[in-house]
Amino acid sequence: MPRHAATPAEIPSRDTLLSMSGLAFMEGMRDGALPLPPIGKTLNFHVKTVEPGRVTFIGTPLFGHANPIGALHGGWYGSILDSALGCAVMTIVPQGRWYTTLEYKVNITRALPLGIEAIATGTVDHAGRSTATARADLRGVADGKLYVCSTSGWHVL
Repeated sequence: MPRHAATPAEIPSRDTLLSMSGLAFMEGMRDGALPLPPIGKTLNFHVKTVEPGRVTFIGTPLFGHANPIGALHGGWYGSILDSALGCAVMTIVPQGRWYTTLEYKVNITRALPLGIEAIATGTVDHAGRSTATARADLRGVADGKLYVCSTSGWHVL
């Protein structure tokens, strides 16, 4: 089972982040050398694969992620996709630099039922010196259906 940070002290420091490339940082999280962020434990998802310009997250929304009408809350979609988008961008960030979100957009094409395992795949479309763009989709693991797609822009610092 993936290891998520349980206290603020367990989150990698800025010095740790800046001491390695973004790809090495993401590989460290995938391989368990670095803890995953706590939001993944809260929302029941974690990083699955990491390669240059591409990252996947796998997760299953649970009843605790439901909105007032019992459907999956849109924040769950946004969180797993923002993670896939941002971490894909992280893989192209050189040592000594980091990134932050400029914007992202989420398009829900169909509702993902609670309890259905899904995979979010983030891919970098453009990697410039100061900006990057990425796209992601969320598909059911068992049915392969597209549930959500997303686009984003990033500032590389």
